Amino acid sequence: MRALKHIRLSDTPGQATDGIELSAQDRHLRRKLIITESGNEVLVDLPLAIFIEDGDHLELEDGSYLEVRAAEEDLLEIKAVSGAHHALLAWHIGNRHLAAQIEGDRILILRDHVIALMLEQLGATVTKVREQFSPEHGAYHGH
Repeated sequence: MRALKHIRLSDTPGQATDGIELSAQDRHLRRKLIITESGNEVLVDLPLAIFIEDGDHLELEDGSYLEVRAAEEDLLEIKAVSGAHHALLAWHIGNRHLAAQIEGDRILILRDHVIALMLEQLGATVTKVREQFSPEHGAYHGH
């Protein structure tokens, strides 16, 4: 079975008949063989590489839909003491080209003890968490 079309959550036309849970890194794909929750092999064969968000669907060649969900991942939650400090921490993370989910009161990144130490030395509160990860994709990724 092949998945030929990506459908954003906001445009999903119907109920998915199967699903798969993928990490943020694995949700960036163009062509890849995946195994669904029911054990079916599906070749994702999209025209361009895209980042699939939590809840998006892939349309299979038989007209059915596969729901893609974000897996929980081991992350660091970074909190700042002020808005300016939040911006400074985001700059340091970006300067190291790390994938980051930037929110109003926190930043999430994949766990890295060296980066955690650096951020703590910059005055951040760093906490280990396990949750879904949807990092920003950058200005040059077509989103």
